[in-house]
Amino acid sequence: MKKPLLTLVGAGPGDEDLITLKGIKALRTADVVLYDALANTRLLDHAPAEALKIFVGKRAGQHLFQQREINRMIVQYAHAYGHVVRLKGGDPFIFGRGQEEKEYALKHGLAVDVVPGISSALAVPALQHIPLTHRGASESFWILTGSTRNGSLPEDMPLAASSSATVVILMGMKSLAQIVTLFLEKRGGQEPIALIQHGTCQHEKVVVGRLENILTQAQKASIGSPAVIVIGSVVEKHLDFVKQKVSYWQDQKNRNA
Repeated sequence: MKKPLLTLVGAGPGDEDLITLKGIKALRTADVVLYDALANTRLLDHAPAEALKIFVGKRAGQHLFQQREINRMIVQYAHAYGHVVRLKGGDPFIFGRGQEEKEYALKHGLAVDVVPGISSALAVPALQHIPLTHRGASESFWILTGSTRNGSLPEDMPLAASSSATVVILMGMKSLAQIVTLFLEKRGGQEPIALIQHGTCQHEKVVVGRLENILTQAQKASIGSPAVIVIGSVVEKHLDFVKQKVSYWQDQKNRNA
């Protein structure tokens, strides 16, 4: 009998190349992989062919299994097969309920390892050339969820809106109108905001605007979940990048003409 082991592995924000080497090593020794909807399924290729690979689909508002069922599955499969890798999108401890799974596993006699992942809160803005901090523009940032159990905005969100920090909101598209109303009151209509859907993936969609017009732009572009919301002056850096990119390709076109 193998020793029952749970490894919580952060799969990164979507792009299969953004998992850590340690995460791949964990997958290579898995007897069972329980993977989420937001984990790139190509990562399953790193697990042994004989390993069980079970989809436990957790996406905002769409749960194939409830969390308590997933907790029981972790324990059941670990005692039956040995090493269970729980492959979770982003980082397991950033709105990923990794701590709940860890505590349940420990309570039921499993050893537990953790492999941190690259959170979409950091990677998605970065790949759109939006620095969360920048000298002279933003000295700090908040990471908040836009989804709470009772459907209201998090208690800390008014504090974040009142600050000068960059604000990153995950799972917030259903509350976008509420979020925009709050930030309009605190920061005004000219505050830059970016909506990035399916960040780091091939079907990524990006809308950049200001608080005064972002709802209209989001509707026109049919932006939905999952998406990362970024609010703050650093969003302007994305526009600078786009201008430079357009200028570069225009220069190339002129040279080839």
